[in-house]
Amino acid sequence: MRMKREIGLHDANARCALSPGHMGEKTAEHCPFQTIRHGNDGLRHWLSRSRSEEGESIVEFAIVSLLFVFLVLAIIDFGHLCFVQVEVQNALQEAARYGSTGNHLPNPASPGTTLSRIISITDIFQQNVIGVQTPSIQVSSLSGGAASAGGPGDMLTISATVTMPLMTPLIARMFPGGEYTFTTSTTIMNEPFQPSETN
Repeated sequence: MRMKREIGLHDANARCALSPGHMGEKTAEHCPFQTIRHGNDGLRHWLSRSRSEEGESIVEFAIVSLLFVFLVLAIIDFGHLCFVQVEVQNALQEAARYGSTGNHLPNPASPGTTLSRIISITDIFQQNVIGVQTPSIQVSSLSGGAASAGGPGDMLTISATVTMPLMTPLIARMFPGGEYTFTTSTTIMNEPFQPSETN
């Protein structure tokens, strides 16, 4: 009886191996070993696909992370540039308002004397600008030309040129030397002060 059972199981598996496509709906019932083998193949396929999807997710996350970091640094760079431009413009307006009055700052190196009007305007600008490294400032007037603050009723122009290093390497490569340079200016009419205060 035992031998007959083993022979019958062997014959069933042989039939499954010879014609697996013709067993109908009872394939799983009559082909136990083939069912297990197909189950193992499906498990291996599922594990392989899971590893592949996991690898793709890691690569996609790395790419998105790099783009996100680049975007954040670019926003910080351009935000800092806008902040500096506003600060420089405000400082220029303060210096121009002071220069238009014809006033002179006291000379700290020589009590009782005053600085020239050009130096006074430059010092007022430096006192009001924040976070800017040594900008160059130019003072000129309509009648007096360059290096002249002009007399009463003249048009006073003050301009500043600022060079700023950029923090983001990819953005810095777009500019010569990795720096961004801009020039801003303001013009105001001098008040009717005493002509002796012109210089």
